[in-house]
Amino acid sequence: MLDGISLDQLHGFIAAAEEGSFSGAGRRLHRAQSVISQTIANLEGQMGVALFDRSGRYPALTEAGRLLLADAKAVTGTVAAMKARARGMAAGVEPELSVAIDVMFPMPVLTQAAAAFGARFPTTPLRLYVEALGGVAKAVLDQQCGLGVMGTLPVDTGALVTERLLGVKMVFVAAPSHPLGQMSGALPDCALAQHVQLVLTDRTELSKGREFRVVSPRNWRLADLGAKHAFLLAGLGWGGMPYEVVARDLAEGALVEITPQDRHDRTMPMLATFRADAPPGPAGRWFVDQLKHFAACEGAGWEN
Repeated sequence: MLDGISLDQLHGFIAAAEEGSFSGAGRRLHRAQSVISQTIANLEGQMGVALFDRSGRYPALTEAGRLLLADAKAVTGTVAAMKARARGMAAGVEPELSVAIDVMFPMPVLTQAAAAFGARFPTTPLRLYVEALGGVAKAVLDQQCGLGVMGTLPVDTGALVTERLLGVKMVFVAAPSHPLGQMSGALPDCALAQHVQLVLTDRTELSKGREFRVVSPRNWRLADLGAKHAFLLAGLGWGGMPYEVVARDLAEGALVEITPQDRHDRTMPMLATFRADAPPGPAGRWFVDQLKHFAACEGAGWEN
């Protein structure tokens, strides 16, 4: 029975889960509510598990539904990427390649991929724009760039297709002269909150109202990673940085690592992204593959 599961059923399941109702899923997919209800009922019958608890006013995901929702999204995402890749392969080489790059992306990987691109496509101009947080997604959504390389997407949008490239190791650091730099052991949030935290700011509205590991009410916002690095070296505050950027500073004692008590995972995923309706052509596809290749070759301060 599982062999008969269709993408249409998975899309209906995902829409109902995200919209919180079958009627909302119907509006999103331009289907009648009854069609969505029947589609999901058929899917539940084929899987042999209940995906939604219908005892309340609105359907709520069951535990099985929550687990299978991630699988459904992975399947539909893979198919979307395959379709986009096929459309890109069918197209000709782009007249130019414009790429928005997350400021956290490791430069050794980018420079090697760019050098290889220049050798492989000598007549195709490469335009690179460095952005922070939602800047990459906005550049791609607004079609200012055909391709993006970004960290965690501030908001979910079905308009973008993503592919994982690597994971960037993040560390919290301060100057050795800074009060936090002179403390040892794991530091609770209350200790961190007593000092200025240096934070990258989003120049777009995509992450408005959301904070990314900001624990101190005393925070300075900077839109440039280089400025943040300089402020850290000057002892003006503490903050998170890609390990690859500060590895030499840590080795030479210009910065010291501070360890928050909250030991959550500090690996930032980096994703290649593009509009689902405008996939990269041969040059863009080749560039993404080169980023993956050099990430696998280098791999010192990040994880594949």
